[in-house]
Amino acid sequence: MKFFKLAITVLMITSLSVALNASDKKVYTWKLAQSWGTNFPIFGDAPKNMAERVKKMSNGRLIIKIDSSNKHKSAFGVFDFVKSGRYEMAHTASYYWKGKDMNTLFFTTMPFGMIAQEQNAWFYYGGGMELMQEVYGKYGMLSFPGGNTGNQMGGWFRKEMKTVDDFKGLKMRIPGFAGEVLSKLGASVVNIAPGELYTALDRGTIDALEWVGPSLDLMMGFHKVAPFYYTGWHEPATELQFLVNEKAFAELPADLQEILKQAMKSSAYDMLSQSTHESAMNLAKIKKDFPNVKIKTFSKEIMAKLKEENNKLLVEMSNKDPMAKKIIDSQREYMKKIRAWTKISDYAYLKSDFE
Repeated sequence: MKFFKLAITVLMITSLSVALNASDKKVYTWKLAQSWGTNFPIFGDAPKNMAERVKKMSNGRLIIKIDSSNKHKSAFGVFDFVKSGRYEMAHTASYYWKGKDMNTLFFTTMPFGMIAQEQNAWFYYGGGMELMQEVYGKYGMLSFPGGNTGNQMGGWFRKEMKTVDDFKGLKMRIPGFAGEVLSKLGASVVNIAPGELYTALDRGTIDALEWVGPSLDLMMGFHKVAPFYYTGWHEPATELQFLVNEKAFAELPADLQEILKQAMKSSAYDMLSQSTHESAMNLAKIKKDFPNVKIKTFSKEIMAKLKEENNKLLVEMSNKDPMAKKIIDSQREYMKKIRAWTKISDYAYLKSDFE
């Protein structure tokens, strides 16, 4: 009797499985617009890896086709592409959209903020994802972490930056909240698409720029025209993003939704590992092959002024916008707790200096 009941149960499960598979053989084809050019390393690898994993895990039921900025011709237009439904997805950076909504910039990185592992913890366990969805939900979109570069370098400069006054009149490409901070020091801040950066620096259209770090900077050739390479303060955990059209996501079966989320999450983690590796390899190459490059750290005077202006701007934003205050308070409170652990773990270990 028990065997009979078990056989009936197995048959029912098998029949249900066959029925479900038969009823959902539909293939969903999505398009993703990225802010990067064709075959752009590391940044472009993240969406490519994600799309490959989605295809494998879904057994070909969800196909994601990627269009680079070379094709869609608008590196900074992908927000509107996804919002309108022209593309179901994008791979880009949240702080590019501060002109549309200042609260978007908090989800890339913040000056003097959390490092990558701290920020990941905030996203997934400290309420960051919920706050991000609250911001992007107004535009009919979902946003997910899309890959971290780790701590970015402070930029390439044609001249040595010795005092705060050296920033007055400086023309610099630097996005996000850091641009707002440098404006307070008298710098003229611009945002330029990745493919135009070297030309702008070479022709003197700008005096300085920040891009990423050794992982990607070396191939861009910035060292040929700007020999002063400063360590970072402004982007300690630069997280790219996957933007997803909310309506398109809702139309996916539940299993494909989960496959997409897990593929985005794993490819984002891979990007941090890849970026860390490439930065280490390229820093060694810079030291060996390009001795003209002078790696510098901003003076205590400059760093103190940057932090002062950064804090003033955060207070201003908190006073003006309840949503901004909500995010800023969340990040500050979480950072207090997690930084205490970072200091007695990673920081204490690194200070021990085993060299």
